[in-house]
Amino acid sequence: NSSLAYINCFSGEKITRKRIISLLQDKEDWAEDQYRDHLNIAENFSLIIKKVTPQDAKFYICQVGLGSVGVGENRTKLQVSKAPELPEVQLAKDGFRAAEPTLQEIATCTARNGFPAPSIAWYKNKEALQPKDEETGIHATVITESSGLITIRSMLSARVAKEDREAQFHCQVNYTLMGTNKTATSESFHINVLYATQNLSFTLDQSNQELKEGDNVTLVCEGDGNPPPEYTLFKTEDTQYSPPDGKLFFPSVMRNDSGLYWCKSLDLHTLEELIASVDLMVNYLDVPTILSIGPREPVEGDDLILTCFTTGSGPLKYQWKRKGKLIGDGEVLNLTSITYEKTGNYTCVATMPDFPGWVRSRHIIIAVRAKPQKVPVEQNLSVQEGEVVDLTCTFYSVPRMNIFWSTSNGTVHTSRRKYHYNSTLSVLVTKEILTSGLNCTGENELGSENQHFPLWLKTEVHSEKPETRAQESKGVIIVAVIVFLLVFAVLGPSFTSCTRKASWLAGAPANKKSRGPKHIKTRL
Repeated sequence: NSSLAYINCFSGEKITRKRIISLLQDKEDWAEDQYRDHLNIAENFSLIIKKVTPQDAKFYICQVGLGSVGVGENRTKLQVSKAPELPEVQLAKDGFRAAEPTLQEIATCTARNGFPAPSIAWYKNKEALQPKDEETGIHATVITESSGLITIRSMLSARVAKEDREAQFHCQVNYTLMGTNKTATSESFHINVLYATQNLSFTLDQSNQELKEGDNVTLVCEGDGNPPPEYTLFKTEDTQYSPPDGKLFFPSVMRNDSGLYWCKSLDLHTLEELIASVDLMVNYLDVPTILSIGPREPVEGDDLILTCFTTGSGPLKYQWKRKGKLIGDGEVLNLTSITYEKTGNYTCVATMPDFPGWVRSRHIIIAVRAKPQKVPVEQNLSVQEGEVVDLTCTFYSVPRMNIFWSTSNGTVHTSRRKYHYNSTLSVLVTKEILTSGLNCTGENELGSENQHFPLWLKTEVHSEKPETRAQESKGVIIVAVIVFLLVFAVLGPSFTSCTRKASWLAGAPANKKSRGPKHIKTRL
């Protein structure tokens, strides 16, 4: 190092070189002040460049002078690279008319701040686009920024077809980084292709075309153009609708809505008109009507014919039901030799087999004229003399009827619900009533019916239970036995002596044992 005289650093070519920094006796000397914060010579005599910019991409020459030894130099080239920002795409406009005779500007792709200058390629459905006369145009613009970095912008132009509405486009920037080729792609995008309506459809919005009254339905008119055409919907020229979406909604459609509907479309670009139609058929089923051949209040033994009929848009099926049970099929129900038991509510059910679950019904009440019929009522007939008892007599009767009681005493309350008659008697219980009971009689113009109420006295209920008395008897017997044994133990010898004496006086053997105590024990 002691023999080192100087170091000079140059930039540029051999002929046009320019000194930028020198080192003389360990002191740096910059050719210009702008290099002070940018260039330095390290202790190992390396040239240090701070904050490299694209302008630093050039040849650098290092010259070393060693006094009498002479001068030597060498050179190197510095290459600078920077990846550009991700490419951005901007559409030229919102919509592109199909089948235009000239090229239309589609989009611009921009890649900013790269070095060295990148390039841009365009792709459609992942296939590279090439400039082609009257089909595709690609025009690139290169901009050098004040920083020395390069921005490239590419404009894509093309003739647009209707099929391009499904196409995917993107651009790709190609650049070099540290000697390696790299790429970056933009997000894919579609273009809004504008084209005239060529086909028009007019349909119902539901898969099941079978409609019935009460359904909700929408008629949908739709053209295949973009943007959609203007729609006019009408049933007659006097009833026109202009929904912007081409839809006509019917809440709870009715049979009067049936008919042929028309849809007319107008393309505002080509002024072309198209027309389509749809036939709206609304099925219906009316509530049935019931006719009776014979009075609704027939006399027992009469014949009655009930006929059910209604109107509907399809084949009909009839059924007759009573108390929820099926009693007949078909429009006609024959009730022959009618009896009181056939009184009740008869229902005609009308259905359309083509629409399962769609039902209409009507009912009729048949009241059979007969003498009064007793209706059982559960009552308490166990009474006590001197108390007031309530007795209720219930009859079914067509026609109107009267109820009589077998006593004039007491008070009577009567009520009626349709064909059921009730009479409640409140009466004081006497011996005579207990003996004879009470009768009520229902009477109408067709006959009478009697109902008898036998009354009986309430029986007293004893609180003592047989089991308790039996236990008490056993206790008494046990106590008696214990007392007897105690007495016998005390008086036993005297009693035995007396017994022997009596036996000797009577001529009985003196040594014969007495059986007295055994007789008592047996009685117990």
